[in-house]
Amino acid sequence: MKLDEIKKKLTDTGYNISHESKIKNNTGVKLALENGCIINAYYTRNHSLQGTNTNEIEQILSNTQVESPLLKKDESSKKIFVVYGHDTSARHQLEAMLRRWRLEPIMLDQLPSEGQTIIEKLEKYTSQVNFAVILATPDDEGFKTGRQDEKAFRARQNVVLELGMLLIHLGRKKVAILLKEQEKMERPSDIQGLIYIPFKDDLAKEVGVILAKEMNSQGYDIDIKDL
Repeated sequence: MKLDEIKKKLTDTGYNISHESKIKNNTGVKLALENGCIINAYYTRNHSLQGTNTNEIEQILSNTQVESPLLKKDESSKKIFVVYGHDTSARHQLEAMLRRWRLEPIMLDQLPSEGQTIIEKLEKYTSQVNFAVILATPDDEGFKTGRQDEKAFRARQNVVLELGMLLIHLGRKKVAILLKEQEKMERPSDIQGLIYIPFKDDLAKEVGVILAKEMNSQGYDIDIKDL
């Protein structure tokens, strides 16, 4: 399969290429996808896969009639994965806003466990959504050992863990972080280039337009005039 054919199949099925580089000895091109998969596309028209989510990409490349699971989600689902900590007021504001947009918030602790671990539940339900909103609120405090003067507010550890997993499954463009009182908050280290949207009290008023634009850029249809 030619490189152009591989790129077209990826584009047609909603997969984004985050980085492109030459393979050693100039034998082909390496395509890094946002979902963690890496495609080695050789000039001999062969290819190999590495990284994560290789099975789904191989299905896309080997299927002559491309039918994307991502497109199916866009067409048939209004589900949005929501991660939050202990700030119930902010959570209720976010949930109410998403429902006004005729979307269905998916919240992990409200889903049946069915004997699954938290990580297994997260993996199961993230496959049903195409966007995630992380509500990062100042629920915890932390500082380096012996440096109490550097104490800062942090999001809950479960929020940081779920954020990391969602970034792997969805990619950076499909994860928005609503950061409450950002001047007080310590952001997770080594995670840059993300969509951070700050707010203080009125989540819908301060976040609504920006979040709607980000979601619309990923295939949603939220009428900003009605916010």
